[in-house]
Amino acid sequence: MKRSLIIEAAIAIALLPLISCGGSSSNGGKIQFTASGEVLALGGYGFPPASGAVAFVDGWEIRFTKFLTTIDKIKLYTNPDSSPTDQSQVGSLVAEVDGPWAIDLHKGGPLVGKGGTDEKAYPIAVLDNQNKNGANSFDPATRYAFGFDLIPATASATFLQLQSNDPDYQDMISNGYVVLYVGTATWLGNGTGGAACTSPPGSSFDFTTLPQVVNFKLGFKTPTTYLNCQNPDNDPALGIGGEDHQRGIQVQANNTVVAQVTVHTDHPFWESFVHDSPAHFDQLAALATKDASGNYNVTMQATLGVDYTHFKFGSADLAWRSCVPTGGQGQYNFPNQNPYMGFVSGNIPHNPSGDPTTSIRDYNDYMYYNQSTQGHLNSDGLCFVQRHYPSHP
Repeated sequence: MKRSLIIEAAIAIALLPLISCGGSSSNGGKIQFTASGEVLALGGYGFPPASGAVAFVDGWEIRFTKFLTTIDKIKLYTNPDSSPTDQSQVGSLVAEVDGPWAIDLHKGGPLVGKGGTDEKAYPIAVLDNQNKNGANSFDPATRYAFGFDLIPATASATFLQLQSNDPDYQDMISNGYVVLYVGTATWLGNGTGGAACTSPPGSSFDFTTLPQVVNFKLGFKTPTTYLNCQNPDNDPALGIGGEDHQRGIQVQANNTVVAQVTVHTDHPFWESFVHDSPAHFDQLAALATKDASGNYNVTMQATLGVDYTHFKFGSADLAWRSCVPTGGQGQYNFPNQNPYMGFVSGNIPHNPSGDPTTSIRDYNDYMYYNQSTQGHLNSDGLCFVQRHYPSHP
């Protein structure tokens, strides 16, 4: 890990003259902003999973060909600990770097990411002073609250790891997508080395009727601000109010620290609104349609009007399926023993005809809500989520 950090710092310093932002050159600390989808955006989710690797519990291998988003308005504020119970509360704005930057996180970048040597990140910008506070140097004794936006695709973006005429990004512009997943899911739950797939007692669904290979193109119209993020780089300092990590970024005198905008890939596929819930793809395979070439495809359009509490394949109840070890501590456990698969939305009511600001109407709303939590700082630092589309807070 130390070697990774040294390499990362060396590359970051080499890039400083090319991408620095700020009104004056400071001899104080600098902050380099980078972006990463972590190793899972690069290689996807294998199955059967390697030891300790994240996997889709229902036996699907997920491979991405593109993972596109647009980042904007990276901001720093004073007083990240303004409120132990309300993470949205910060002090005054002291620095800001505006994009927007369109990026394909599947392609990685020249820097080592915060998740380790097999993770890649791409440099966005460097700040060497408080450009919204008189160009003062950053104070090494102060932590600064960190935030950023993911915004709808725009032709005015600076393109990173992506061509401006990329047809999928042009599709994002036309449809107002903030994040777009493009790739292929292949069911490999019967592969050598995998656990035997199981369903709860009483389930009778014939899984051989599901498509075994599904192309997906999932676009999310979910502009979101991620505010006052926790920072794993501050460990072992304790997070305020029982949070996992201390909030904010702390510079180092005459050195450069990295603030990585991290976008996790698994969130839209979770079975609940609990962070790090198990991921599934069966429910999307059940919505796929066959094209003229005989290929199965699924988009977010197919999730509109779908009851996420009771999934079906045609008229048949779609059952839970686990192709990983089940039933023990640290293993996957079915959320319930119902003979059909259904997700839960916690304390947000399910109401198909309800107001999207007070309820979850369908699987489209459900996926949007989970996906909009995918922005983090430095790998796993949770942020306050401000949704800028019709949604429950």
